[in-house]
Amino acid sequence: MEKEKPRGPLYYADYIQLDRLLGSQQMQSALYGRPAHDEMLFIIVHQAYELWFKQILWELDAVLATFRGSPVPEEELGQAVLRCGRIVEIQRVLIQQVDVLETMTPLDFLDFRDDLIPASGLQSAQFRLIENKLGMRRQDRLHAAPYTSRLSAEDAARVEAAEKEPSLFDLIEGWLERTPFLNFGDFDFWREYRRAVDSMLAADRASVRGNPILTEDEKAAQLAGVEATARRFANVFEEGASEPLQVAASGRHFSRRALQAALLINLYRDEPILHLPFRLLALLGDIERNFTTWRQRHAQMAMRMIGTRIGTGGTSGHEYLDRAAERHKVFADLSALSSFFIPRSKLPRLPPEVRSRMGFRFNPPQ
Repeated sequence: MEKEKPRGPLYYADYIQLDRLLGSQQMQSALYGRPAHDEMLFIIVHQAYELWFKQILWELDAVLATFRGSPVPEEELGQAVLRCGRIVEIQRVLIQQVDVLETMTPLDFLDFRDDLIPASGLQSAQFRLIENKLGMRRQDRLHAAPYTSRLSAEDAARVEAAEKEPSLFDLIEGWLERTPFLNFGDFDFWREYRRAVDSMLAADRASVRGNPILTEDEKAAQLAGVEATARRFANVFEEGASEPLQVAASGRHFSRRALQAALLINLYRDEPILHLPFRLLALLGDIERNFTTWRQRHAQMAMRMIGTRIGTGGTSGHEYLDRAAERHKVFADLSALSSFFIPRSKLPRLPPEVRSRMGFRFNPPQ
């Protein structure tokens, strides 16, 4: 048996490869003999982005591995929740880094901007991998040309390969569809829940009709809104609904059964067995909103820095970023679930045998 080699003392700078890290800021403006002071900040912020993207991918791959199981190992669900929580915290740092970048003025940026063409954040292969692993589909993107066309051949191959793998959206949808509490034996939860919803909608209609402040036109408009809400509820309840089931205005959409499971988990989140699934779905909604916020901040920064000019990557700059923030969504259904909530006091009461299966039970030895 080979003896393990003795380890020498580990030096901090060697461990994190500090010389390589600090030596990797090569300013293009300096290469042209006119170094621009703020290019250093621009490089460091974007290098920090890529390091955080690497960590997000590290966490995301671990979550994907958990949800590839069928059934998903229950003992790993808590770790998946923690890892999604870590992604949310990293996203907050990404958003805060925009504040640091905005200490650079538009004129400071113009000192080196032309030296960057055609390099662009659109060429971040890691961010494209994050989008694809979350569940972004090619047909949902804004790009007229293939979105990988700006990447190197090697990066494009990696990104396109990720498109062919089951995404987190796919795996979460399948996991939700397997939720065991959608059917309660003799107790028809969805029938009772629909009764509660119908009662709520009837109260909404009566409230609008009896409101003395509203004009007849305003009443008609508000009643039309109530009827639109009623149709959305009907899509959730009825398998034979004629309209396609779309909860959110943009982004991918869950199947009816997956959406029903997500709704059930949110409505009965206080039941012990549903609390971790609730936290997971809440964090996925947070991840979605944080990336939307990050894109919006970039759009605002682009408007401040270059106005209506074309971006360095050839897009319409601010306009493209703004539209992408609205369209490039995956878990938008989770953010829109609150459209179907009713007060806890109105929820159908679960039968005792169902509640007992949803709780923690321990019978000590007699």
